[in-house]
Amino acid sequence: MTHDLVIGDRAYSSWSLRGWLLFDAFGIAVRTHRARLYTDELPRLLAQGYFPGRTAPTLRTPEGTVIPETIAIAEELAARHPEAAIWPRDPHARATARVLAAEMHAGFAALRDHCPMNLRASYTGCAPGEAVLADLARIEALWDWARETTGSKTPWLCGDYSAADAFFAPVAARIAGYGLPVGARASAYVNAHLSHPSFRRWRAMGLVDGPDQPFYRRDWPRRDWPGPVPLAARAVKGHEAENAACPYSGAPVRDVLEIAGRRIGFCNPFCRDKTAADPEAWPAFMALYRGAAG
Repeated sequence: MTHDLVIGDRAYSSWSLRGWLLFDAFGIAVRTHRARLYTDELPRLLAQGYFPGRTAPTLRTPEGTVIPETIAIAEELAARHPEAAIWPRDPHARATARVLAAEMHAGFAALRDHCPMNLRASYTGCAPGEAVLADLARIEALWDWARETTGSKTPWLCGDYSAADAFFAPVAARIAGYGLPVGARASAYVNAHLSHPSFRRWRAMGLVDGPDQPFYRRDWPRRDWPGPVPLAARAVKGHEAENAACPYSGAPVRDVLEIAGRRIGFCNPFCRDKTAADPEAWPAFMALYRGAAG
């Protein structure tokens, strides 16, 4: 049985990113239902069996229990899937991770307001004010404290990747997307997020997940996205491909991308386009691509 998760636009909904990472990064099956923000799509979708949820993300368990807050979602998934280690197994590290998630859930309003998450753009010259800089200083202090108090030897805050890191993923996206000033240790942590397979998959989907939202546009100078540079691929016309079945669904090929002179097919435009956005984010595609190449 599979959970159902209501999400907003992947490029912009930082809360949805947090909720989805709690599934994808920990190998828990989920069926997503996307609604475009700033339209009536979200309230209409939530009215279809998701009360009392009013925002994205909202979770419905296989039994029908509705959970609309990311901290509650994290706790419920941790209880249902202890093998996933959503929270650290060590008691001290687990308590530290919960402190981090709770402050992220409720704080940093200045950073949120000045730098809303936008995975489709990276800016320079956003001129963060004193309140934003204070938020960044607090975030860096928390990250340093977490690594020191837990003795983390990994790129993550409390040892292995945990819910605390999922909660801070949108902050990492903001620091990267707006070129915000942070020190070397914080920059390394941001880069770990940008390279994380689940984050790359979410951003790849966000790049092709509906039209731009004008609310998030800023008139600051732009630069290239600072994360890993994707392999060059593009959508092409026609149905001819070297594979007969979509690498994700196994359904017949209908849409095709071109990569390194090769044509590889998918069952629908979204499968094709999310792959073209970042081919290396998708293990099933890369297994086909490298297997055929070998």
